[in-house]
Amino acid sequence: MDIRKTAQDGLAAAKKKKATYADIRHEIIRDRGLSYSGGVPDPIQESLSAGWAVRVLVDGAWGFASSDDPQLSIRELVDKAVIVAKASAKAMKSPVALSAVGPETGEYRSVYTTDPFTVQAKEVGQFLADIDAALGQQPGMTSRTCFASFRKLEKWFFSSEGSDLFQTIIQTGAGMTLAQAKSRRERAERSYPTSSGQYETSGYELLARLDMKSQAPRLAEEVAQLMAAPECPQKTTTLVLSGDMMSLVIHESIGHPLELDRVFGSERNFSGTSFATTDQLGKLQYGSKIVSVVSDPTASGGLGSFGWDDEGVKSRTVDLIRDGLLVDYLSSRETAARIGRNSTGAMRAEGWKNIPLVRMTNINLAPGDKSFEQLIGEVDDGIYMATPSSWSIDDLRKNFQFGCEIGWEIKGGRLAGVVTNPTFSGCTTMFWNACDAIGDAAQFTIWGTPNCGKGQPGQNARTGQGSSPARFTAVQVGG
Repeated sequence: MDIRKTAQDGLAAAKKKKATYADIRHEIIRDRGLSYSGGVPDPIQESLSAGWAVRVLVDGAWGFASSDDPQLSIRELVDKAVIVAKASAKAMKSPVALSAVGPETGEYRSVYTTDPFTVQAKEVGQFLADIDAALGQQPGMTSRTCFASFRKLEKWFFSSEGSDLFQTIIQTGAGMTLAQAKSRRERAERSYPTSSGQYETSGYELLARLDMKSQAPRLAEEVAQLMAAPECPQKTTTLVLSGDMMSLVIHESIGHPLELDRVFGSERNFSGTSFATTDQLGKLQYGSKIVSVVSDPTASGGLGSFGWDDEGVKSRTVDLIRDGLLVDYLSSRETAARIGRNSTGAMRAEGWKNIPLVRMTNINLAPGDKSFEQLIGEVDDGIYMATPSSWSIDDLRKNFQFGCEIGWEIKGGRLAGVVTNPTFSGCTTMFWNACDAIGDAAQFTIWGTPNCGKGQPGQNARTGQGSSPARFTAVQVGG
């Protein structure tokens, strides 16, 4: 199949149907997953998917259609999208306007050393078997899991404005969990590198870099400590969060609230809106002066990295929060036009089946200047918490509670005893304005989230959140 010629035929058909704009994507997605559970290898999960997606703007309204049926011509797919657009136009309040973007041409290939799909499944299985054996040697544990996951995405994008793009993106994830349970209530779990594993835009080499086997004794020791530990005390205190815990807080309390389609109400009937309304742009003191956050799909290794979004907008770093002040949103061409700005290049679809939505890229908190020893050492009395275990946030993304796998009391500038079931709660802007220290660049990691849900029908996006450990004052913990 000549993909470029097929797409050009589709764009020509859209023009004949009076589309004022059209874009066409073709995607090939390959996934592979291997895992061990309690010493037993699970069935290998493998899939290959390929299809076309057509989006048109007709009579001022969007139409979309997609298919993996080789018997369905691209012209027929365009016809379906046009029918949807014309039906949508009848219920439209105002016609869609798009912010300007020049035609883009080129190729993007993510950086990796070893394509994981060139590695035999038997070799990956043996790698995991060795990790499982290391976990199984830890005394007193009642369950253990480990996994490795790989994705290869090939994507072509063509638009009626002249864009002609190709991207190849390879992503790898891996992780492990060790747990002990005496009863339904008496249970402790520790994960590495974090509770859902670490995912990056990288190749098979990530597995060796994570060095999971060496972490098994530490996980077992911490599980044992948790089983004997007291509950996290309930009080208002200084809180230090690990980088992986910061990743989830950034995702839920900054990333989602700053999706501009959500701000305009597109998620109102599903997962809510946002307190960060456009009348507060340039005015809202979102965090303290040391809090600066960017959208950066160019970041090396980030799970939310790419060359162009699914509207053909070139990836770039965009300030979202600068010195604590709200200065921009994650946006599409349509939503950006509504506030008189250019798209920040955050329009992304889950595969060829779906229409793109405004999604997170890599949402990164700028590092500070504190070593981990300083973050802890400057605290006379407080709590250090690590690794996400639960979260809850209201439909305005304003009031939240997070739970962690493990916590330590801080006494006299030192980590003291372990506490179990550590939680903290707060209000988004009050919490971020209470940030008084951020770890330095040596501690910075972009943590990958492989399953960010949004939309109806639901879509999963792969996003990154970069952070060092950070410290907050007067936070409610426990309870």
